[in-house]
Amino acid sequence: MTTRRDKLREDVTFRILRLLKDNPELSQRELARAVGVSTGGVHYVLNALLDKGLVKLGNFTAAEDKRRYAYILTPKGISEKAALTQRFLARKRAEYVALKEEIEALEQEADLGADMGPAPRDGH
Repeated sequence: MTTRRDKLREDVTFRILRLLKDNPELSQRELARAVGVSTGGVHYVLNALLDKGLVKLGNFTAAEDKRRYAYILTPKGISEKAALTQRFLARKRAEYVALKEEIEALEQEADLGADMGPAPRDGH
C-alpha cells in the first residue's frame, strides 16, 4: 500500500529529476526553493539519487566557484524519470476527476440553495 508520505516523497523526487533534466547546474538551495522543500530535504533526495545511480555529479565548469557541481541524469535516471512521470500523471488525472466531481456537486448544491430563496432570518 502506498502511503501519502510515499506519494509526497515520489512527487519531490519527480520534481527534482524534472528540474535537473533541463537545469543540471541548479544548486541545492535553488532546487529546494523550486520544489518547496528544505535544503536538507533536497540534499537527502540527491544523495539517494546518487546512491541509486540515477544522477551523477559533474563539475559545473561555468561557475566561478569550482566546488559547484552539476547533477546530471544518467540513462537509468532518465528511465526512472519517465516512470515517475507516468505515475505522477495518473495521480494528477485521478485528482482532477475527483475535484471535477466535487465542483459539480457543489454547483448543484448552490443551485438548489438559490432555488429556495433567501434563508429565513432569526427574528431580525
